[in-house]
This record gives sequence, structure tokens and C-alpha cells, in this order.
Amino acid sequence: MAERGVEVDHATLNRWVVKYSPKIAKSAQQRKLAIGQSWRMDETYIKVKGKWTYLYRAIDKHGKTLDFMLSKRREKAAARLFFRCAIETNGVPSRIAINKSGANFADLRWINIGLKLSRTHRPIEILRAKYLNDIVEQDHRFIKKVTRPMLGFKVFHSATATLAGIEVAHMI
Repeated sequence: MAERGVEVDHATLNRWVVKYSPKIAKSAQQRKLAIGQSWRMDETYIKVKGKWTYLYRAIDKHGKTLDFMLSKRREKAAARLFFRCAIETNGVPSRIAINKSGANFADLRWINIGLKLSRTHRPIEILRAKYLNDIVEQDHRFIKKVTRPMLGFKVFHSATATLAGIEVAHMI
């Protein structure tokens, strides 16, 4: 913008991010290529309004971002919503590697019961191995590297929109 002689304030850029990044993220999710059947899922912490919130993230075994969701709490309901959205967008995986989180494990067992009752898919194999999630843990570094200079977010809505833009840029 400066090359063209247009002066833009940083607040204007922030408003553009909040307005347009969810739309870009939705479009990118629809155009995403087919993904692997083995997922790695984990959550990381992001500060919003001085409190820790949880960024749920899922990637495939090659490190491609599948889905992400910011939640105020780390609980079974948040994990269920995340897995439901991820499966709707990317299909049912054959296996998911998670950490020792009880909420994630309980929700995946609940999803497996639903899959067994529907008889449309095989149950998801749940792996709780210590080192399978290292690729996700390393992928969190990218998000932390971008958000750390921001010193947290002030509003949950703008944090969600900004993180959607960051994740889409990382997916591309």
C-alpha cells in the first residue's frame, strides 16, 4: 500500500483481518486437497484477554493442517465440537493420535460408538502414544512464533479471526 502512496493505519489492517480472514479460511477449507487417513490432534494455549484459551489443531501425518478451532475451555464438549467439524470437513480418518487428554479420548470413544451404530464407517483407531504427536507439537511453534509478538488478544472474536488467517496462510 505504501508503494502506491496509500497510508493505512494498523487499526484498519486489523479490521480487515477480522472481517476477511474467516471468509478466506472458509474458502480455503472448501478448496483443500484430499488428506491422509492418519491424523495427529493436539491443543495449545493462546492468551485472550489475559486468560488462557485453547487452540485445537489437527494435522495429517505429513504435517498438513486439517482443521483448527479456538475454545474458551478444554473440555469434552469443546473436543466433541472440534472433532465433529474436522470430520465433516475432511471425512472420517482411520486413526487419530492424541495426547493423554481424557476429554479427547472420551469424545473419540463417543464418536466410535456413533460410527458403530451407523455402520457406515469402521471405528477410528485411537493411538495414545507419546511420540506420535511430536509433529503437531513442532507445528505449534509456527503459531506461537506469530502470536507471541502480539502479546495476546483482547477479544475472543478477533482472536478467532486472526488465528484463522494465520492458519490459512500456514496451510497455503
